[in-house]
Amino acid sequence: MQKEVNINDLWERITVDSDSKSFEVLFHELNPKLIKFCTLYVHYQQVAEEIVSDVFVKCWMDRAQMRQVLKPETYLFIAVKNHALNYNKRFSSMQIVNIDDHSGGSQLINSASPEMELEKKELLFKMDQAIASLPKQCGIIFRLIKENGMKYKEVAEILNISPRTVHTQMMRAMKKMTKAMDPYLTKKGNTAPDNITTTLLILLIFMSN
Repeated sequence: MQKEVNINDLWERITVDSDSKSFEVLFHELNPKLIKFCTLYVHYQQVAEEIVSDVFVKCWMDRAQMRQVLKPETYLFIAVKNHALNYNKRFSSMQIVNIDDHSGGSQLINSASPEMELEKKELLFKMDQAIASLPKQCGIIFRLIKENGMKYKEVAEILNISPRTVHTQMMRAMKKMTKAMDPYLTKKGNTAPDNITTTLLILLIFMSN
């Protein structure tokens, strides 16, 4: 089993000891999450990658001044968000985009047949559509909590809103998601194998805290 990475320990070694190895570990640990988060604000994957890369470079260059940062992961998410918003101000193009990376969910389920693989892909597509249809802030909150496993307080800090607002938006998101997925499951109920419902449950468990 892979050892859990302690972000705070890495941050201390980076900012105090200028440990490049720790910086490399931090980069590989958070880079995919930050890029995925950034794509909620900007149009293109390549732009998101460049923004996140710029944030990491700046952190390394200013590492000695970063010692006072007590929550490095939250700090990096906020930095990426601010860079993305600045990008959108310059290019006037703000839009939520669909995220195609379903590696986590697909690894949990081994399809027994091409039909089940097709069902799974269709389900993931429907779920992505439902998430993308959420209001912008609501969708971002949903992804941070359900896909990145963040707590309400952490999301509140990143988005500069109250934990109560996060909770309210999350409840709205869950209600809209349930309503959006219900017709699909009802339509499939009589013809699809029981496994399709099981697949949905597994995915929802996988996404939950």
